[in-house]
Amino acid sequence: MIRLERVTKSFKHKGELQYIARDVSFTIPRGNSIGLLGRNGAGKSTLLKIISGTIMPTSGRVIRKAKVSFPLGFQGSFNVSLTGEQNVRFVARIYGSDTQELVDYVEDFAELGKAFYRPVKTYSSGMKARLAFGVSMGINFDYYLVDELTAVGDKNFRKKCKVIFEEKLQYSDIIMVSHSTSSLKDFCTTGVVLEDGKLTYFPDIDDAIESHDENMARR
Repeated sequence: MIRLERVTKSFKHKGELQYIARDVSFTIPRGNSIGLLGRNGAGKSTLLKIISGTIMPTSGRVIRKAKVSFPLGFQGSFNVSLTGEQNVRFVARIYGSDTQELVDYVEDFAELGKAFYRPVKTYSSGMKARLAFGVSMGINFDYYLVDELTAVGDKNFRKKCKVIFEEKLQYSDIIMVSHSTSSLKDFCTTGVVLEDGKLTYFPDIDDAIESHDENMARR
């Protein structure tokens, strides 16, 4: 279970206070994968980072009674001076995973070749995303946080991503941000729409998509 208790996240833009989330309380139970929808700039990626703990809310708190991944599209979790392999070993120690087992899994899955042993600062954004995806998929989490990562790589790599997601859904849940409604329908059963700092929950992903489309049509 993940619970947001009176979470507010704000920042100043051109002297004005902008809100990503405003006094949001919401419980994310186990057993349902959730699609997170919202217009560009609504703060979907920021909300994922708050849920994961990689950034802190302005006020309120997030309670995690589950093992939660870092956002799969988030590359700031890596030390860019270290190689891909060294980063994987570091993450393995943090999460108590078998180090060599995780290294072998990520090296095979991410398909980085010799670049796996080069500093991450030499990687393209797509290579960093592949590394992040491989690390997350190599560790068993209760919740996988996904930020548009299924678009990374060629057709075969995307197919491999889809297969591993389907495997993970057997025992884990996914919180996914995607502009692709087909991806959301493939992996998510329920939905949450982020609009003007407020979260609205829908038990059916189709209803969430419809509400989001209505929001987009208004302005």
